[in-house]
Amino acid sequence: MPSCDFSPERYQSLPYSRVLEIHKQHLSPVETAYFQKPLLLHQGHMEWLFDSEGNRYLDFFSGIVTVSVGHCHPKVTTVAQKQMDRLWHTSSVFFHPPMHEYAEKLSALLPEPLKVIFLVNSGSEANDLAMVMARAYSNHTDLISFRGAYHGCSPYTLGLTNVGIYKVELPSGMGCQSGVNGVVQYPKEFLKEAFALVRERGGVCIADEVQTGFGRLGSHFWGFQSHDVLPDIVTMAKGIGNGFPMAAVVTTPEIAKSLAKCLHHFNTFGGSPLACAIGSAVLEVIKEENLQKNSQEVGTYMLLKFAELRDEFDIVGDVRGKGLMMGIEMVQDKTFRIAPPMCISKLEVDFAFEVFRAALIQHMERRAK
Repeated sequence: MPSCDFSPERYQSLPYSRVLEIHKQHLSPVETAYFQKPLLLHQGHMEWLFDSEGNRYLDFFSGIVTVSVGHCHPKVTTVAQKQMDRLWHTSSVFFHPPMHEYAEKLSALLPEPLKVIFLVNSGSEANDLAMVMARAYSNHTDLISFRGAYHGCSPYTLGLTNVGIYKVELPSGMGCQSGVNGVVQYPKEFLKEAFALVRERGGVCIADEVQTGFGRLGSHFWGFQSHDVLPDIVTMAKGIGNGFPMAAVVTTPEIAKSLAKCLHHFNTFGGSPLACAIGSAVLEVIKEENLQKNSQEVGTYMLLKFAELRDEFDIVGDVRGKGLMMGIEMVQDKTFRIAPPMCISKLEVDFAFEVFRAALIQHMERRAK
């Protein structure tokens, strides 16, 4: 295992057995956990996580593609602590400097005319608002999403989430459905054609950058830029706050005005001083530490490295992705989504590769018996 120049605090909270009891008695059964013996995570540092027993784990999941610049990044943590000593919450009906500072920084990263920002709290909430905007501007009610897409689990976005298990417990037949469309890249020119078809019919185009934004794909800051298209509305969340609840919808002045004419929209928690201070710090770290470039270089290395598994093991059907968002498709089961924090190194990719390869070898040996 690669070295880590960080020593976690000694775990002194609830015993593991008591945690299991509380989870069973008081937390919703919908809240499932990975592993037969769920991890009790205690502390994090950059790309590393530590459990209650002091074990160290290389994070290749990023809290569902959310930790962008690293767990408890020193700069982000310092900024958050300073803002907590100053002002936490006002609601969006009052002005405060962190909101305006963040809006200026974020808008500078988006092409014209995408310059009007609505700050909210989650990806589902951002997509909810984007749908309201699209309907208000176009005067149409129909919405189209891609097969296998996931855009949230709120009552509104559930209609766009094309994965049955998120909606109702019914048999789906043979095979395993993809949760986020299997981490499949669009063919060249596909989005251009799709956008043209929508606009010919008076519709608007929404780019869901909740997982793909903020430089994770490496080549561009936003996923839509790699397809040379310009959406009318962009939604973003997850990596925007490095794990702090924060999201945004960005659109054109024209679409923003159409929403204002039909709806007095406000958000109690969206764009709080604390969230905006953290969001600004995240943008600064991405730039200062060249994390978009790191996503491109380490991500390409990771894709080529893990592609070796496809040639070595029959059960690996495909390895695909872009930047630090990769899918490993198993022939008879599911696609593993790999999305480490953007501070990951090639040495750590090598370690993860050997662990994954060892697991495949172990599986093949068991199957051969």
